[in-house]
Amino acid sequence: PLIQLALLLDTSNSMDGLINQAKSQLWKIVAETGRLHRESRKPVLQVALYEYGNDNLSAMSGYIRQVSSFTTDLDYISSCLFGLLTYGGSEYCGQVIRRSVRDLDWDRNPDTLKLIFIAGNEPFTQGDVNYVRAVNESVDRDILVNTIFCGDYREGVQTKWKHGADIAGGRYMSINSDYEEVYIQAPQDERIGELNSLLNATYLGYGLQGDSKKEMQEEQDVNAAHMSQGSLLERARVKASPSYANSSWDLVDAYASGEVTPSAVPEEALPEEMRTMTDREKDEYVSDLLARREEIQAEILRLSREREDYLEQQTRQNTNVSTLDSALLDAILHAAAVKGFNLE
Repeated sequence: PLIQLALLLDTSNSMDGLINQAKSQLWKIVAETGRLHRESRKPVLQVALYEYGNDNLSAMSGYIRQVSSFTTDLDYISSCLFGLLTYGGSEYCGQVIRRSVRDLDWDRNPDTLKLIFIAGNEPFTQGDVNYVRAVNESVDRDILVNTIFCGDYREGVQTKWKHGADIAGGRYMSINSDYEEVYIQAPQDERIGELNSLLNATYLGYGLQGDSKKEMQEEQDVNAAHMSQGSLLERARVKASPSYANSSWDLVDAYASGEVTPSAVPEEALPEEMRTMTDREKDEYVSDLLARREEIQAEILRLSREREDYLEQQTRQNTNVSTLDSALLDAILHAAAVKGFNLE
């Protein structure tokens, strides 16, 4: 099963809070989406990213940029989010929706869950492209548009954010984009952090991108930790799940998926420590790392479930604040149920 998720984020001057939430909450969104299944089969998650409303972008483009086309490379999406900067503001919602509908490689299978999430805080009606026509174009392709207004719910209704979602049969939500989640320490946190470091040691970069992608993996650990310890722990949970697959550059994932036999990889494409090994030693080395990785992942997932239970007890009495992750997950889970997905 395939889930395609396009994020259209307003990067105008007032949207620093929104972008920070996207950076810090990406891994929680992915982790919760990864709990979905259809007939016991886990979905493949593809994410695309657009920014709009930034005066540093070309006026000819409508101040819109496709940051990433659909990809399963979650480290790359994280890297892209951390590269976003806010500036100025001419926010053309209809135009960025139309661009994402037309430019992205949307799957044609009717069972595929195809979602657009557009977030911002200016009137939905701005720009030369009529938002009604843009949203109707998405409906024609079975793409569900969901709108997230950063501000008061009623203001979002008045400025047509709700109408945009209603046309598509999607969800309209308002959030407090400036809210910063408070990290609550759980007894499992220290061990999950240790296991995350051990997990990184099981990755073997190979081929042309091996070294750079492994560096990116470590950079995104640092970025997540910079946002909050909670974000890093959610990232560790994703890395322990099937949602985090890197067979294009990691020899262990490539071996596990059956795409590559280590002994068949050209010597120059192998990690340096494997180049002097015999064919049997290569296969055994990667097989042992896979077994070690699976042990670490199983422990991370077990501790993450315990951590989730603990945090639920600690925050049960707290007032819920609507933020980007809660808005996205609410809409994703609702739309997924319609497409026959279940939550584990």
